[in-house]
Amino acid sequence: LKLAEDRPTFEMPTSTGTLRRMQLVGTLEFTFQGQAHSLGAFVEDGVTQIVDLFVPFADVTTGKETYPAGRYLDISPTQTGFYTIDFNRAYNPYCAYNATYECPFPPPSNRLKVPVRAGEMIPGA
Repeated sequence: LKLAEDRPTFEMPTSTGTLRRMQLVGTLEFTFQGQAHSLGAFVEDGVTQIVDLFVPFADVTTGKETYPAGRYLDISPTQTGFYTIDFNRAYNPYCAYNATYECPFPPPSNRLKVPVRAGEMIPGA
């Protein structure tokens, strides 16, 4: 995890049309299918003790094989600063099952240009 120097805060659009204030904690840099990629890791604004990093993402399967609003990863902090990104643990947001839930959309920086065919797929498919 490459830590963000000042944990910038910004508003992440959600499925209900509201904006959720989030802080960018850092960037997860990794190699996937032989190419370098990165995903932003977030926490809710105001969180002082990080329990899990929130990593919303979309990829080229989004809207075709996977939920149209993207998927999420929750990654527990480590003492070393090294993390395992396990896309098998990617899950659909709650709004995939109930439209009344407010689910943040992955920011443009978290939209991968490769297919991630792991984790949860389109509900009911």
